[in-house]
Amino acid sequence: MKKIAAIVLTAVGAAFVMPAAAQFAKPEDAIKYRKSALFVMQQNFGRVAGMAAGKIPFDAKVAADSAAAAEFVGKLPWAGFGPGTDKGDTKAKPEIWAEKAKFDDYAHKLEAELAKLTVAAKSGNLDAVKAAANAAGGACKACHDDFRAK
Repeated sequence: MKKIAAIVLTAVGAAFVMPAAAQFAKPEDAIKYRKSALFVMQQNFGRVAGMAAGKIPFDAKVAADSAAAAEFVGKLPWAGFGPGTDKGDTKAKPEIWAEKAKFDDYAHKLEAELAKLTVAAKSGNLDAVKAAANAAGGACKACHDDFRAK
């Protein structure tokens, strides 16, 4: 987990000093970057979603911290979907590049839902967390249904 966090943090730093197209030396690097960011986002979101579903005991502080981490990391993976990253060790469908505007809309929807989840989690209200987690999960599922190979 520390290795993945270090990779994501390094990539974040690079994102602020280089234009998106110049961030990655090779397409494989972009694929690793986006997969790492998506993994960290999923781990944090999954913790909150587990609480919302009653599978994990609700802890307001953990939920708030995890939601905030998912929101932050949820802004990162999209730079890793550049030209040449449609082949290799990836489940990304070609439709991502053929329907880029739709894919970008899905990404923005997820970012918005994760922001709402953070607000709900910070409130400490489990019912609000449940509703926001369901909406964020729906945004993930919609994108996976259209743009991720099984």
